[in-house]
Formats: sequence, C-alpha cells, structure tokens
Amino acid sequence: MEMFAFSPITAATTTAQPRVLFFSPFLHPSAPLLRSSARLCRRRRRYKVSLIRALSDQPSASAAKPDVFGEKRELTGVQSVVDALSPPVRIVGSALIVAAAAAAGYGLGSRLGGSRNAAVGGAVVVGAAATGAAYAVNSCVPEVAAVNLHNYVVGCGDPGAVKKEDVEAIANKYGVSKQNEAFNAEICDIYCRFVSSVLPPGGEDLKGDEVDAIIKFKSSLGIDDPDAAAMHMEIGRRIFRERLETGDRDADMDQRRAFQKLIYVSNLVFGEASGFLLPWKRVFKVTDAQVEVAVRDNAQRLYAIKLKPITEDITVDQLISLREAQLLYRLSDELAADMFREHTRKLVEKNISAALGVLKSRTKETQQVIAELDKILAFNNLLISFETHPEASRFARGVGPVSLIGGEYDGDRKIEDLKLLYRAYVTDALSGGRMEEIKLVALNQLRNVFGLGRREAESIALEVTSQAYRRRLQLAVSTGDLLRSDSKAAYLQQLCEELRFDPEMAVKIHEDTYRRKLQQLVADKGELSDADVETLKQVQIMFCIPKQTVEAAHADICGTLFEKIVKEAIASGVDGYDMETRKTVRKAAFGLRLTREIALSIASKAVRKVFRTYIERARSSGSRTESAKELRKMIVYNSLVVTELVADIKGESVDAPPPEEPAAKEEPKTDEDYEEWETLQSLKKSRPNKDISGRPSQKEINLKDDLPERDRADLYKTYLLYCLTGEVTRIPFGVQIPTKKDDSEYILLNQLGGILGLTDKEIVEVHRGLAEQAFRQEAEVILADGQLTKSRIEQLNELQKSVGLPPEYAQKIIKSITTTKLSAALETAVGRGRLSIKEIRELKENGVEIDTMISDSLRENLFKKTIDDIFSSGTGEFDEEEVYEKIPKDLNIPVGKAKGVVHELARTRLTNSLIQAVALLRQRNNQGVVNSLNDLLACDKAVASEPLSWEVPEELADLFLVYVKSDGATDEKVKRLQYLLNIGDAMAEALRGGPIDVGGVSRGSSESSTEEFVF
Repeated sequence: MEMFAFSPITAATTTAQPRVLFFSPFLHPSAPLLRSSARLCRRRRRYKVSLIRALSDQPSASAAKPDVFGEKRELTGVQSVVDALSPPVRIVGSALIVAAAAAAGYGLGSRLGGSRNAAVGGAVVVGAAATGAAYAVNSCVPEVAAVNLHNYVVGCGDPGAVKKEDVEAIANKYGVSKQNEAFNAEICDIYCRFVSSVLPPGGEDLKGDEVDAIIKFKSSLGIDDPDAAAMHMEIGRRIFRERLETGDRDADMDQRRAFQKLIYVSNLVFGEASGFLLPWKRVFKVTDAQVEVAVRDNAQRLYAIKLKPITEDITVDQLISLREAQLLYRLSDELAADMFREHTRKLVEKNISAALGVLKSRTKETQQVIAELDKILAFNNLLISFETHPEASRFARGVGPVSLIGGEYDGDRKIEDLKLLYRAYVTDALSGGRMEEIKLVALNQLRNVFGLGRREAESIALEVTSQAYRRRLQLAVSTGDLLRSDSKAAYLQQLCEELRFDPEMAVKIHEDTYRRKLQQLVADKGELSDADVETLKQVQIMFCIPKQTVEAAHADICGTLFEKIVKEAIASGVDGYDMETRKTVRKAAFGLRLTREIALSIASKAVRKVFRTYIERARSSGSRTESAKELRKMIVYNSLVVTELVADIKGESVDAPPPEEPAAKEEPKTDEDYEEWETLQSLKKSRPNKDISGRPSQKEINLKDDLPERDRADLYKTYLLYCLTGEVTRIPFGVQIPTKKDDSEYILLNQLGGILGLTDKEIVEVHRGLAEQAFRQEAEVILADGQLTKSRIEQLNELQKSVGLPPEYAQKIIKSITTTKLSAALETAVGRGRLSIKEIRELKENGVEIDTMISDSLRENLFKKTIDDIFSSGTGEFDEEEVYEKIPKDLNIPVGKAKGVVHELARTRLTNSLIQAVALLRQRNNQGVVNSLNDLLACDKAVASEPLSWEVPEELADLFLVYVKSDGATDEKVKRLQYLLNIGDAMAEALRGGPIDVGGVSRGSSESSTEEFVF
C-alpha cells in the first residue's frame, strides 16, 4: 500500500507564527481561512526539526515493509563517546575533567601570573572551558538516545515487535526522560511514520486492523495521548496541503476519502477522549454532520468487508463476531441491520438467478431449480431460527426472514420471473399426487420471500392444483375407481383433501367437464340420443352435479344451437316459414332435450328482437298512417310466423283451438268493466282471440318487459286511431278523402294488444281515454261560455251516445269544463273587486268549491278587502267571531294568519282614522268626524291601543265634543274615546255640559247646523 508523500512544513519556523492557514477538506476551496490555536503552533515548533525529517524521509511503503521508519543512523565522534559511557561514568568523568581543568588552570595562572589571584583566575577560566566541554558532551545525550531509539525501531523490522520495556530501557540507559524534547520528538516522529504507513491511500478502503495496530504500537511506544493526537492532526494538515496542490478531481476525491479515514481511525483510537484531543471542527472547520458521515461511511465499508465471507451456512460464532465488529466500528444498529439484510438478499438473489437460468434454458432440469429454491428456504429457516436463539441479543442486527424488497427482483418487471419459480415449486410439490404439509409450509415461506401477494400466490397454486386435480380425476374415471366407489361424494372429497384443493373449485371443474361432454355430443349429431342422455346422466352421477347446474348447461349449450335455428327460421319471413323450416324447429326443440319453458324463452328473445325492429320503424315513420301500416306488418308477422313457431315448439297444431287457461289466471271483470266493454263501440268491435281467418294468435311472446307501459299504450292508441279514421287519400286541390275500413282492423288491434302485452284493464283505459279526448273537444266548443242550458245538455247527451263514453265519465268532463270556466270568471271578479264575502257564501251554498276555483293569493286579498271595509264602515262595530272565525272559514284561510292580517290592518288604520277625523273636523264635516272616530274605536277593539297624542290638544277636545253630541254615542264608546284622546275627566264633564265658549264663539245645542270653531 503506497504511502502519501509529505510536503515540507513551511508553517513551522523558529519564530512564533500566529496563524496557520488551510482549508477544510469538506468545504469549497473558497471557504474562509482557518485559524490554528497558539498551543498547536507551539507544539509544531517543538517538533519542528524531527517532524520535518520524518516527513521528508518517509518512504512510500506499507506498514508491512521494514523500511517504514527509514534507515539506521550513524553517531558522530562525540556521540559515539557518549554512547560508550554509562551515565555514572559520564558524570564522574565530567567531574574529573572539570576538576583537572581547574587544577591545571590554577597551576597555569600561578605560573604565568605569579600571584594567587592569577592562579584563581586561571583555574576559573580553564574550569569554565572544561565545564562547557562537559556540558556539550552531556547535552548530546538526548540526541544519542533518540538515535538509539530510532535504530532500535528500525532494527525490529516489524512494528509489532517494538516493546515498551525496550523503549524505557533506552531512556533509562542514557538517563533521559520521555518528556525530553529531542527524545519525545523522535517518539512522535516514529509514531507519525507508523500511522501514515498504516492508513491506506485515499482510493483504498480500510482493512479493519488499522485501529488495533495503531493502539498497540502507541502503547508499545509509550507516547502520550496529547502527543499522539497532535501527530494525527499533523497528518490531517499534510493531507489538506496535498489536496491544495492537487488539480485533478479524482485526486481531490482521494484526498477527501483519506481525510475521512483519518478522522474515523483517529476517533476509534482515542475513543471518548477524541472529543477534546482531536479538534477537527475547530482546526478544519468541519461540522458534526461531516464527522458523522466520515465515521458512518468508513464503518459501513469495514462492516461490508466483514460481511463478505458470510455465506448461506452462517454460524452462531459468525453472528457474534459481526456484532462485535459492528460495535468496534461504531456502526449504528439500523445501518448494520440494513447491510445484513442486503447481504442476505444478495445471497438469495444469486440462488434465484441460478434457478431462473436453468428454468429458462433448453434443458429445464427441474430438480436443479428445486434444489436452488430449497437452498433459499433452508437459509430463510436458518435465519428465522436465529431469532429465537438464547444468545440472540449477541447476534448481528438484522437477522430475520429474507426479503427481496429493494433488490434486483423488487419490481413489476421481475415479478413474472418469481411467479415462474413459484409455479415450478408448486408443480414439484404436487408431482407425487398429493400436497404434503411440509410442502405447504414451504410454499408459504417461499411466497413471503418472493413478496408475492396472497391473491397472486393463490391464483398460481389454484391453476397448478386444478391441473393436478383434472389428472387425478381422469385417472379415477379411466380406471373405474370413481364409478366403483360406494360414495362418489366421499371419493371426490378425499381427492380434494389430498391435493389441498378447494371443493368449490372442484365443483366448477365437474361442471366444466359435464359441459365439455355435452358440447361434444351435441356437436357430433346436432341432437341428443337416448344413449347420449344416459351417458350424460352417468357423468352427472359420478361428479355429483346438481340438477340446476345440468339444466343451466343444457340451456346454454343446447340453447345456443336452438337459438341459431330459431333465428334462421324467423329470418325467413312470412313467405319463408314453410313446412321444411317447421320440421327443423320441431326437431331442434325435441332433439336437444330442451324443456318447453327454456325453448320458449330462447325463441322469445329472438322474436322480441324482430318485434322491436318493427316498433322502431313505426316510430320513425313520417305519419300516423305509415306507423299503423308498420304495426300491421308486425301483427301479420306474429299471426303467420310467430304463432306457428310457438305451436311447433309446444308440439301443437296451429289450427287446433288453444287450451283453456285456468280460471285463476284470468283477471276478474267487474260490472263496470262489462258496461264499458258494451258502451265503447271500439271495444265492442275488437273481440279477443279471433283473427281474420278465425285462427288463434299467440300471446306468450310479447313486449311487456321490453317497453314501458306508456310507450305500449301510445302504440296501441296509434293503431286505434288508424282503425277509427282509416287511410286518407289525397286528391288534387288539397282535398283529403278518408277510406272506410271494415271491422277486421279491430281484430288486428286486439292482436296488437297481445303483442304489446297489454292487459284488458290497460286496453280499456286506452279506449276510454281516446273517447274522453273526443268528447272533451266537442264539449268545449258547446260550453264555450261556461253556461249549461237545456239545449246544450241535449247536445252533450247525443255526443256521449255517439262516442260511446259511459255517462259518469261524460259528467266528469262536463263538470271539469264548467268548473274551469267558472273559476276564470271568479278570478276576474275577485281581481276587479266585484265579489264580496256575501256572494262567496252564496256560491258555497250552491256547491261551488271556492278553494279550487280561487287562488290563495286572491282569497287573501279578498279577506284584506273585507276587513278594510269593516274598519272603514263608520259604525264602530267589530265582531271577533265574524272576523276571526267565520270569514277565514269561508275563504279557507288559517285563523292564525287571519289574525295577523287583522292586527296589521288595525294598527295602520288606527292612526289614519285619527288623521282623517282631524281633517274632517277642519272641514266642519261633523258626520264624517263621527264616522272616522267610530272607525278608530273599531280598530281599537281589534288591537287595544295606548292614548294617542296630537300636536294641537284643542283639536282633540273638539273631536270629543263632536262625538259626544252625536246621536249614536254610547257611554261605552264615549268613555273609550276619552281614553284614546287622552282627555281628563274634568274636561270631559265640561264638554258634556251646556254650551261653552270655545275661542269666543258661542256653542248652543247640537241641533245647530252651522258651528264655528277657532283653531
């Protein structure tokens, strides 16, 4: 596996640099620049030299190569000396060297300077130089230790052979702490090289052992987590820089994947501490979602690698191992379950593809197809059994029945292939002649695996089972087992149970078998012989076919052939229905063994279609005469063809008198019906069951159920008018001459009634309706003004006798006409106000129905006018019984509504009466004043009023004075008027007294003809 090439770390310099600029690998290159913390900057300066060396010297090799850490390093001269000395020797030697140098300096100083001070100065100078040399020797100890550590790791060859004890021994050998900058830098360099070598390039996936290898090597190396985390972050920066230097899109995607793998592996290495040791979000500005995506994608890839060796022979240990791997990879249960189901689905899809390949090949080796399907079922059963295993909680998630949803065979295009496989398995299950219980369970499981609907699976199973049942049935008949069995029903029931076949479907197969046999016999000879009937009876008994089913089969198959013969016979027309055709019909009717009812039903269907054709022609004709001619053709066709056809089907002679129908079927006729038959001339001429030649006419086939009653009555009426008026011959100058018809047309009319399916009552209604129409037309001319005189009554009686209309119907028409005329006259009188309540009562006494002759609105208007007359009569009287009961009863107005009208008029009239009285007072019309005040009192009786107000109180006093002096003033009326005019008792007494002086004018007695008032 090729390693990434590291670029020089230009950001790490000896001087402090506040920022390190880079872009997030998950963001667009135009994203804002990022800021590194001061701590990371200091740490990067700390490991500047060694890390640059490590990154620049890193070879492109995998973790398995021995040169992953580079070559061994050589020691310099001083470093070789230091390496040869142990720490105690090095310390003692350094002390001796410093002491010797000080002594030598002291001697040299005393020799050269000749004084003690010079000797001491020489000792200090030479001792200081010796101390510096000793210090220089001791200062290279960490570098020597780092070189030895590097050479040790390189010498191990396999990174897994590095031991923590050996690393500690190297540090102890040189008396160096692991926190020493040079020694720690070498440790970080080695760790960084190893992590970089373990992580695969961006285009490759993780193998799954990277995390364990890194954790083990980190522990063996003894590097602290913060230092190790810093190396992971540095590798991330290296990947980011390489992404900036890459211009290729594919290479950019590889770097993105490499960064995602680094995040995933780093989070697993540091566990829960990765949240604060690995500041991905702060340094690279990635979101939590992006980190989760990196973890999820890599976990899925690792789990997919773990799933690859899983086959249909999966074991418990493999399921437990998958669960442990899932937890190790930090893969969610939902995703793990989906991946496991997808893997099992693909395994099943391989079996399905193999089975389809064999099934669609030319060889079609069924056993190989069944073997593949059995593998699917066995694998599905194995997965189902794991659900109830005692250690199911330790198994991989998603263990359960196999489903093809979301896979290659999940779609309408592939469902037909699955149906083929299901059909093949059902066929194999029934190959032994019975359906075993284990096979039935397997079919249900296979249906669930394939995702077939219940109806689809049942349809396939039913089709295959039906074929198997037919084969077993055919074998039972050919061997005679079914015929020899004591109970045919028990034998057939056992056969259904062995095949798990629905008995109702078996009944349908029996019916189909019988129908095929019947169709075969009829097709060979065109009729059924006695031997054929016996054979069919034997088939019916063997298969336990009900009688109704047999009759229905005969009606369908034999009826179809008979219908064809009947259609050919009736299509020949009046002239073509000869003796040869009649023989053919008789032979078919009796040779096909059809019952009379079925044969007549089939013939009726064909004949009624011909009748409807005649009816359509009659309706589309341009005139009533042409319509009647078409109906006449239909009547003749019925008499000459249909009647003989019915006789041939019944096996009767057409000349023989028809058998008398039971009395129960006849409609009893009342005396009124007989009277109508005797009085209506058109009915007397049409005698039933007789045609022109005296032969009977059939009525079994009619149009009663094909046409509505109204349409049938209209057709009968059309021909009846034709019988009454005859044909019309047009001659020049626009003259029309009617041609007289004999009574034979009425016999045809009676036959038409039978064809149309009209009852005697319906026929009477048509005749009577036509007679009423003719009588009404003439009567309306005679009674044009609505008055019934003696001479007009005689004319109407003559008209009634000529038409033949019964007297009671004629009287109803006369009454209807006169009532209509009278109603119009009354409406006009009420509208013009010429009709009073007194006249209304006289009309009611004479039997005139006011409710029907006068509309509601006019009666209400008449009531309002009557009440208004009462309130303006000037008498002051108001009879509540008359107004609230008698008048509403005479006009048929509800009492409540009448009271509402009265109250409304009274309120309106009350004020108007006062105003009118004042106006008449000013005009010095004393009698008019008295009448108006009486109207005021009448309105007050209807609706009690409060005292009235007026702008000039003196005028109210004058009104009271005039009323008091009038002749008709009673104490009760005066007292009530005093209350309404709001006049006090003192004023009332004064006004009742002698003459008073009002406005300087003397008032004497009431007899004065001229009175003066001052206003």
